[in-house]
Amino acid sequence: MECSKPKKIIIAVDGFSSCGKSTFAKAIAARLGFIFIDTGAMYRAVTLYALDHGAIRSGIVEEEKVIRLLDEISIAFRFNPERGASDIYVNGDRVEERIRTIEVSNCVSRISSIREVREKLVAMQQEMGRQRGIVMDGRDIGTVVFPDAEIKLFMTADPAVRARRRYDELRAKGDNVSLQEIEENVIARDKADMTRKISPLRQAEDAVVLDNSHMTVEQQMAWFMEHFKGIIYGE
Repeated sequence: MECSKPKKIIIAVDGFSSCGKSTFAKAIAARLGFIFIDTGAMYRAVTLYALDHGAIRSGIVEEEKVIRLLDEISIAFRFNPERGASDIYVNGDRVEERIRTIEVSNCVSRISSIREVREKLVAMQQEMGRQRGIVMDGRDIGTVVFPDAEIKLFMTADPAVRARRRYDELRAKGDNVSLQEIEENVIARDKADMTRKISPLRQAEDAVVLDNSHMTVEQQMAWFMEHFKGIIYGE
């Protein structure tokens, strides 16, 4: 059975960094005609704003300064026809490339552990999902943002595989980074995400695990569509 015009539901995609969550969630949204929301990009956007406005210096996050900046930050997604995907904007400025740097990656876990930051962005995410028909990826979508999501996926992959993927992505953009630096960042982010006090990364009890260490996007999609049909159509 083809899944044309599926009913509007919420699909939550959680998991570790550099698992390809955004790429996969974006592909699911395109396949189903849903809206894709990259929550990781939202936390990166706040991190970038904090860097630009002196709330992070030499890798040290000044939490009170970050909190004071929150009321200044407006985040929006706009579809970019050239990319066939949505770009993220902060206060009207497109920051899609700037949020992907290693400098932002090294600080984003610390920023995302701040309670006031999570409260602001979770409220924004829940508002975005009010109309349903969305695919949202992040760290706490199925556990905090949308605990009643109809479909919950938890993605993982071997840290070395994730580091290589991230390294190739950054090198393709011209960033001068080392594979060792990236792997250290991946492992550090895993630890920070799983041990933070506010909304730690964890698998929802009713989430289905996808280990994509050795899967292509096409293979992942085939796996997902079988799961989707089973949930929606009882196949």
